[in-house]
Amino acid sequence: MSGDGSRPARARRQGWTLDSGQAETMLAMARKAFFVMVGILALLWAIQILNWADHYHLNPSYGIKPRDLASLPDILTAPFLHVSWTHIEGNSGPLFIFGFLAAYRGLAKFAAVTAIVVVTSGLAAWFFEAPNTYGVGASGVVFGYLGYILVRGLFDRRLIDVLIGAVMALCFAYQFSVLLPHQGVGWQAHVGGLVGGIAAGWLLRDRRAARERRAAARTAGGTVLPQPAAGGAVMPARQAPAQPAQARPAAQPGGKKFSVDPANPRADLYKQLDDMGL
Repeated sequence: MSGDGSRPARARRQGWTLDSGQAETMLAMARKAFFVMVGILALLWAIQILNWADHYHLNPSYGIKPRDLASLPDILTAPFLHVSWTHIEGNSGPLFIFGFLAAYRGLAKFAAVTAIVVVTSGLAAWFFEAPNTYGVGASGVVFGYLGYILVRGLFDRRLIDVLIGAVMALCFAYQFSVLLPHQGVGWQAHVGGLVGGIAAGWLLRDRRAARERRAAARTAGGTVLPQPAAGGAVMPARQAPAQPAQARPAAQPGGKKFSVDPANPRADLYKQLDDMGL
């Protein structure tokens, strides 16, 4: 066992529980995530106003055209476009909620998640949607954030994130209905985004916390790293506990020989020592 008895407990706190210092950090990141999502929604609505004023001519120009090589870069622009006010209104609420929950653990990781789900949802639409159509909208990204939220807590072993994922799955269970084929709905992008979000949860999992948990488990199991001893020698990582010495039967008073139980595994040794007068 390590001499530092607080290390396993501290590692557990970094896993499934939350201490006061982590709570303060989480609140600070949540404020940043809130303003980031406000900015993203403001950008989407500004583009929608321009698109509406242009009679939605941006959609066929920058929407995803399935299996059209020239349209492949449009997987990066299609999430910013919508076909109507109803379309953007339906996406804005879930996008803000899921985006905020995906971002409050860190903006750098959120940017990586966003890049992954934009690409996976866009490629799914480009490969599998019907020909002679075009696809736009942020719903694929919405499903990507949802998939990420659902699995992040499991991969990072954070109880609060597991609970958040479970609550979101229950509150927005109706969203999963659009993962099935619907006429006029780009369900392929939804499935691609969901798969991308789950993949992002695995690829971007907290590896440092996992290493700390493994180290804490080894320490709790009794493994101690070699420590240099005086004079430069290295003590072994494990030492077998010393066996208590078994007391030798004392001679009986008056010089008489003592008797040894024949069942004693050392009976022969004691007899030889006694014959030698020892």
